[in-house]
Amino acid sequence: QTFALLHWFRRLRTRWEIRDDIHEAFLSLACGIICWRRLRNLSLS
Repeated sequence: QTFALLHWFRRLRTRWEIRDDIHEAFLSLACGIICWRRLRNLSLS
């Protein structure tokens, strides 16, 4: 399910960046956003 959520981020679907560190930074940012959204939804319930 996490990989399916990561595919919602356009920059991670197709790798546009040449450098690995920039791609890894976008991947970390996407994971942080996914975790924040899940925690926010749990606190609202």
